[in-house]
Amino acid sequence: MNRALLVIDVQNEYFTGALPITHPTGHLEQILGVMDAAAKKSLPTVVIRHHQLDSDSPIFRKGSTEWELHPEVEKRRYDLLIDKTLPGSFTLTGLEEWLKSSGIGTLTICGYMTHICCDTTARQAMHRGYNVEFLSDATGTLPVANSAGAVTAEELHRSILCAQQMMISEVLDSKAWIERI
Repeated sequence: MNRALLVIDVQNEYFTGALPITHPTGHLEQILGVMDAAAKKSLPTVVIRHHQLDSDSPIFRKGSTEWELHPEVEKRRYDLLIDKTLPGSFTLTGLEEWLKSSGIGTLTICGYMTHICCDTTARQAMHRGYNVEFLSDATGTLPVANSAGAVTAEELHRSILCAQQMMISEVLDSKAWIERI
């Protein structure tokens, strides 16, 4: 089946903003590497960008520097830019229509954050009948602490990857994916 690379929310918010991604090490380099490999093989690439509907939001405020794509992603080749306002890349966007019209059957997930937008998008894709590949070293997260408890970035990342591998996605690293394509 034809494959497309989804590059989810690789925006400045995760580098210079309020949500610095800390795990795994080298996550941005891996994302850029898979983007370059996809370009070399002429695989369709969709870049997805998040913004909050609340124009006063302290994070992902549309038009802010933190909302912008990371400059290294911005300068690379991609076929489509999708803006979204919710965690799932299919929700209230034209992603599914574009994938269908392009004959895509397999989606490769990379970007941020492993446990929210990447996880949600992978689940949505599987529910819609797509084969899903989830790149373990080209997704990333941060430590989380809230009223439900606290978890390190490593624990959170590993937990999501294990859950994805159970029946939603095939989890693999960037090197294996690049060899596959």
